[in-house]
Amino acid sequence: MSWIRERELSFIERLTANILKAGPMPKHVAFIMDGNRRFAQKAHVQRQEGHSQGFEKLAETLRLCLNLGIHEVTVYAFSIENFKRSKEEVDGLMELARQKFSRLLTEHENLERHGVCIRVLGDLTLLPIDLQQLIAKAVVATKAHNKCFLNVCFAYTSRHEIANAVKEMAWGVEQGLIKPSDVSEVLLGECLYSSNSPNPDLLIRTSGEVRLSDFLLWQTSYSCLVFQSVLWPEYSFWNLCEAVLQYQLSYRSLQKAGDLHREGQALQQMEADRCCVAELLQHRGNGKPMDAQSRQKELLNYTASREERVHCFLNALQHKRDTAPFLPRRAAASV
Repeated sequence: MSWIRERELSFIERLTANILKAGPMPKHVAFIMDGNRRFAQKAHVQRQEGHSQGFEKLAETLRLCLNLGIHEVTVYAFSIENFKRSKEEVDGLMELARQKFSRLLTEHENLERHGVCIRVLGDLTLLPIDLQQLIAKAVVATKAHNKCFLNVCFAYTSRHEIANAVKEMAWGVEQGLIKPSDVSEVLLGECLYSSNSPNPDLLIRTSGEVRLSDFLLWQTSYSCLVFQSVLWPEYSFWNLCEAVLQYQLSYRSLQKAGDLHREGQALQQMEADRCCVAELLQHRGNGKPMDAQSRQKELLNYTASREERVHCFLNALQHKRDTAPFLPRRAAASV
């Protein structure tokens, strides 16, 4: 089964797609692909067959997203919590992953034609070593593609991701690469597995569940959240259109909330820089008050030095990740 299923839209589907594309379209959509096991029970087949059907639906949905002009998709393929399931089911999911990533390596031309870049986000040290190596090969094979992006969250939870980002900032402070005062919301976002991607505009969960299950909690703070009752293997073009329409109806309020948040972050960073400059001037103090122009110059110099520190830290962090054996934290386009 191909990672990208060729599927031409019908006349009515093309007409609907063109109408939707006249409005604001999400550039990045995330899916919690829920309902594979319930689908298997409903269809009276083995659970493994339900998961296999779920992958086939992913391949079809990727094609539908491309037809709608959506060029980045993130999917919740395997949660760290899923390791608590039966050994038989976990082993089956690992074997399915081996099959699909092996298949990816055999259809490089198809992925290259569509320009699909595959990224795998998660704590890969939790996976069998042979699967870690296979994922690394698959990611490297598509890293130069840049027309569309598929982010596969595997051995992932958002809390694990955020905790890891905090540890990596702490490492930067310990190494003297950044100062404690450099730690911020923005920097934490740069340390997440998903730092190479914009935050999702739209998150869709299928199967009727109305929770995020520890998926992209940080990244979806200002995303449109859509919960649909359809089981994932039964997902259709019309379900996707319904979700996009809900995004369009919420677009203005989402944009306003996101813009306000970014403005708040910028003001917060500026105030933090001012406090740091004030402390530096106090320690340096020669008893003479500094005029406003001089204080502004000091602020600009401090901001430039902070940005340079953060830039060097992120480069060092990327090097640390890239040289770690078997890509322990993520396999991404930078591999």
